[in-house]
Amino acid sequence: MQELMRSNDMVLISFVDALLKDADIPHFVADTHMSILDGSLGVLPRRVMVDGEHLEQARRIMRDAELGHELT
Repeated sequence: MQELMRSNDMVLISFVDALLKDADIPHFVADTHMSILDGSLGVLPRRVMVDGEHLEQARRIMRDAELGHELT
């Protein structure tokens, strides 16, 4: 798994998650439970991890959704 993007914006993470699910791209959102450590303040970014075989396809989907600036 490779990092596609990271963000503190849960709406953005949710949108990217939906885009990847719709495209049947294997992925997961890492660090979702780290909010326990930061007191639910959202200071620790979540990472969207994608299977290496699908990384370029996921990046293309992000760019098509005008989210290329969010890519890691």
